[in-house]
Amino acid sequence: MIKKEMIAMLLAGGQGSRLGVLTAKVAKPAVAFGGKYRIIDFPLSNCINSGIDTVGVLTQYQPLRLNTHIGIGIPWDLDKNVGGVSILPPYEKVGKTEWYTGTANAIYQNLAYMESFNPDYVLILSGDHIYKMDYEVMLDYHKAHNADVSIAVMPVPKEEASRFGIVVADESGKIVEFQEKPKEPKSNLASMGIYIFSWPILKEALITLAEQSNCDFGKHVIPYCHQKGETLVAYEYNGYWKDVGTLGSYWEANMELIDIIPEFNLYEEFWKIYTKNEIIPPQYISEEAKVERCLIGDGTEIYGEVTNSIIGCGAVIEKGAVVKDSIIMENAVIREGAVLDKAIVAENAEIGARSQIGTGEEAPNKLKPAVYAFGLAVIAENTVIPPDVKVGKNTAVAGVTVREDYPGGILASGETLDKAGDLS
Repeated sequence: MIKKEMIAMLLAGGQGSRLGVLTAKVAKPAVAFGGKYRIIDFPLSNCINSGIDTVGVLTQYQPLRLNTHIGIGIPWDLDKNVGGVSILPPYEKVGKTEWYTGTANAIYQNLAYMESFNPDYVLILSGDHIYKMDYEVMLDYHKAHNADVSIAVMPVPKEEASRFGIVVADESGKIVEFQEKPKEPKSNLASMGIYIFSWPILKEALITLAEQSNCDFGKHVIPYCHQKGETLVAYEYNGYWKDVGTLGSYWEANMELIDIIPEFNLYEEFWKIYTKNEIIPPQYISEEAKVERCLIGDGTEIYGEVTNSIIGCGAVIEKGAVVKDSIIMENAVIREGAVLDKAIVAENAEIGARSQIGTGEEAPNKLKPAVYAFGLAVIAENTVIPPDVKVGKNTAVAGVTVREDYPGGILASGETLDKAGDLS
């Protein structure tokens, strides 16, 4: 029988609705990041760097691009005969069939997959965080404390603690209490949604809670294990960790990559981030181009002026175009004389000549003020912006638009324009 010490289950089925049009046609873990990566590359790279060679990736929402990106796992050296990477979508069963309805329910529906490796431990991960972590060190901590469940936690400012699931631990690291988004937190240790379970404990909890609707680790499984008297410990992590759950945090995390001394270093020799590399020509920066403090992907052509920005593979910035504090994803085209300030332009979009994106004073977005905020102008993938129009801040545009869609040539700050049905 196959025997693996620890396998990883990576939850990658989330919609990521707070990323707005960026996740209208793609799962959040497959959203582009840092010019050449996708968000899921980070936990996958952590797995192989930590010596974990068996990873189940649980997909559900818009999985096509994610599946294509992962393939058989070659970039992460996860193309194994035994183990490797497996894509685990919901599937039809005899009797009751359902979508994944919660994080723990998704894992429960794949008990047979986990059972086939007869693991000692199961690592539960989320597919939508940017960080580097050695899970082997966490496993050593789990073993040293004779734990049944280990929860990765990180210190957060006390005033922000009420946004998180909070863990209260004693001096030995043993967890004595949980608080789910408490008004008055008793600690500042926030759960990162990274768990190591001893396999028998996880299996018993999932089977017992099988009928629980929307079964979730934070709300159901962890409290259940705690009430049963299992040994739960907090593993404190103090490195860089970013939940890129909002457009603001996504933009910020990208921008941090181009700091003079970046807090999150993509270039460490001993902890590489792996991704699927397309075979494309090298970047080209013309003689008249100006480029300052940028990350620029392969196959990019730059003829204009680019400052403080992330430019994805295969993008084109034409002559006279000015791009500042922006994220331009792969194969997007910024036409001659266009000006972009604090914009996110998704894959294969086209910004018309002399158009201005991210202009004027800020105003709250009328459709989704909590999503389209942070002073950003967001252009969905495959969108076309015509020449000579202005798009304000806290805006979103989706679909092939024409001059007539912009009254007086302007989409004012706080407005949305949806010709693709992506904003509803």
